Formats: sequence, C-alpha cells, structure tokens
Amino acid sequence: MLKPDKLSLNIPDTTKPRVVIIGGGFGGINLARKLSEKHFQVVMFDRQNYHGFWPLLYQVATAGLEPDSIAEPLRKMFGSDDYGDFYFRLVKVTGINPDARTVDTLIGELPYDFLVVATGTKINYFGNDQIKKYAFPLKQIPHALNLRSQMLQAFEQANMTSDPEIRQSLMNFVIVGGGPTGVELAGALAEMKKHVLPTDYPGMDFTQMNIFLIEGMDRVLPPMSVEASEKTHKYLSELGIIIKLNTLVEAYDGEIVILKGGEQIKTNTLIWAAGVSGAVIGGLPEECVERGRYLVNEFNQVKGYDNIFAIGDVALMKTPEFPKGHPGVAQPAIQQGKLLAKNLKRLVLKQPLEPFKYFDKGSLAIIGRNRAVADLPNNIHLGGFFAWVIWLFVHIMYLIGFRNKLVVLSNWIYKFFTYENGTRLIIRPFIRKGDRVSQDFINKYNTD
Repeated sequence: MLKPDKLSLNIPDTTKPRVVIIGGGFGGINLARKLSEKHFQVVMFDRQNYHGFWPLLYQVATAGLEPDSIAEPLRKMFGSDDYGDFYFRLVKVTGINPDARTVDTLIGELPYDFLVVATGTKINYFGNDQIKKYAFPLKQIPHALNLRSQMLQAFEQANMTSDPEIRQSLMNFVIVGGGPTGVELAGALAEMKKHVLPTDYPGMDFTQMNIFLIEGMDRVLPPMSVEASEKTHKYLSELGIIIKLNTLVEAYDGEIVILKGGEQIKTNTLIWAAGVSGAVIGGLPEECVERGRYLVNEFNQVKGYDNIFAIGDVALMKTPEFPKGHPGVAQPAIQQGKLLAKNLKRLVLKQPLEPFKYFDKGSLAIIGRNRAVADLPNNIHLGGFFAWVIWLFVHIMYLIGFRNKLVVLSNWIYKFFTYENGTRLIIRPFIRKGDRVSQDFINKYNTD
C-alpha cells in the first residue's frame, strides 16, 4: 500500500469551471449526471467507490439481500463518453479552504471554482462513548455485514449453550430508534423469527426470542403522520415486537442495556438507529453551521458564500413549510442536485438563479409481509397490502442499475413464495472488542 505522500489526485488542468462534489449519495450523483461536460470539469470525492441505496440496508443486515444488489460502482455510473470530463477519486476530504478556494484531502489539495458538499449524515450517539463502542450502527454496508454476522452468530451460539441466561441474552435484540430504519429492521427480524429461524434451528424455542423497539418520543415513525404511526404500532404489536415509547437508553456495556428509569435488558445485540447529524467538513466559519448542518439559502448556497453549496441531508434550508429544514430522505437531495446543476449553468451564463421548491412525493415504511404505511400527497394515508405494493414499486424504481433492479425483484419474488432469506452466511465472523461470549464461541468452535 502506497503512503499518502507517494500519491496525488492527478486531476488535469482545465480552462472550464471546475465543480468539486464531495459525496456520491443521491444529491451528488444527480448533480453530476445533469452537469454537461461542455460547460464544466466535474470532480467527485468519496470515501467509498460506490453509491449505496441505503433504504434497503436493513435487508442486507437481515440476510435478505447481498450488498452488491443495493450498490453501484461510481466509476460504472459515470464511465460512458457522456461524462468525458468527469473524475472520481477515492479519498477522504479533510477540510475546505474558502479563501484559497481549495479542497484539502489526505493526498493533496485541489482548487475549485464551485464546491458542492453532499456528504449526507453521520451517526449521532449524542455524546455517549460507551454506546458508540458497543452498539451496532446501521449506516453503511460494512455495518450491515457486521450486524448480519453478529445476529447469525448469536443464533448459532444460543443453539449450543446450556446456560439459559446466556441463551436469553443472545436471543434478545434491542433496536434503539423508532424511525423508518428501526421499524423496518424490527419487522424484518420478526419475519425471520416466524418463518425462517425455526426451520434453521429446529431444536430451539423461538418464543423466547425478544425484539425490543425503543423510541424516545411518544410514537413510532415520528417523521410521518399520526395515522401512519398508529397503523405501524398496531402492525409491530401483531408481530410480537415489544415497543417502549418515551424511553431513552442511558448505557450499554455490551451485555446489559440500562434504560432511563433503571430498567435493564440483557442482550448481546443493541442496534443503534436513534439519530444522525450532518457530516460537515471543517474549514468554514461556525456561523455557517446550525444543528450539525450547513445553513443554505433558497439556491443551496452556504451562508456567506456564492460559490460553495450544500445539498441533501447536510443542508439546512429553512422555509415557512419546513422551518427545521427538509426531511432527511432521498427526495430533497435528488431534487436539489438536479436544480443545482441548472443553477450552476445559469451562474456561468450570468443568468438569474431559480429558487428551490420541494415537491413532497410522500413517505413510506414497510413492516413485514403485506404490511406498510404510506403518507402520500393531498393528505392521503394508506396502510396494509396496497401501501406494501407501493413501497415495493418505489424502491425498485429508485434502485440504481438494471441489474440491481432485477436481482432485488427476483429475490423479493422468491422470498414471497418461499419465506426464505437466502443469504444466511457467516462469511467473516464478527468479534466485537470485549465481547466475551462471541470470542469464546470463535475460539471453541472454529478451526484454522
């Protein structure tokens, strides 16, 4: 592996305006796709070489899909002649220098004419370092693979232990956060408990498996309508999920969850889906950032700058309809990316910019087979099978790449008729630091 000082960004000089995009998420790729090579040189930085469809990440974690079915290589997406002046670099951005108009990376700096920050969000542990150390996040593909290995190892260990206390701890799963990620993950686990695991482990009593969903607010799915929350609560209860509302987690040491108020739950698996904050980059003044997001105007320009933009989850655009900013879902990022491409061309042509107006296409969440909720435009709220069909259609439509659409659709059809999660493989055993039970299991039952 070459040292950083032996590497360089290797971006050719250009007479065109250079647009540097930090982040290959929904906002970044939609912006890059709409920028014409005739007008700009486009450079994209990201710490991973693929675009991931994160709404389906929980299905990777629960062995429903393989990671390559929800991800597409960025180089493949921009490899055609239509993107001849596009350059991708797999590198971490370390800072922004607005005075020099440069972006700093681990292997050098690059001047920009226009800079777009589309870094999305990062996990928010609310300052609790102990939870950060022992909990399982679900924000990236490696997180999903770690969680998958952890859960499958827990079942294998529970099947072989004679200690009822350890077995119960292994079969308790605690999900913190009742938003879409937490709700969908809880539903997928409940489906596995009912249809998959009893066949895999015929000697185990899965009535002892507990799935806890802990939410700090007074209802699940707080971002959605009250109608959607009530239906979701009903669906989760029907699946046997233990829901604890108005409840906060104070501590977790890898074995015991301590809730505010003193209640304790023994578990080897705590999944953290409780919150995110904007993945801001150092270098811009503090007054540009509020609540972990860049303050932007109606053109997505960062406060105080006419050539630095932020789009998607990392941008905080306050409007009368959205005084706390737009929701942290894909649609604002997609729409802002497309509009910003038009506005950058307008800037070069010295034309007036078009303000951003968010078109809310609605929100969806799935809670197992034939169960979903949908908040659609015109105050339409749906639940049950019809909402489930809409959820399936929308997620297939927004997947990147024809192959991914085909693979995911075929997996879902197969699973619908067979109740099978077909990827229950422990390919890389996961051992969390300090996890005595997992370490003992690997030492005793694995061989070189």
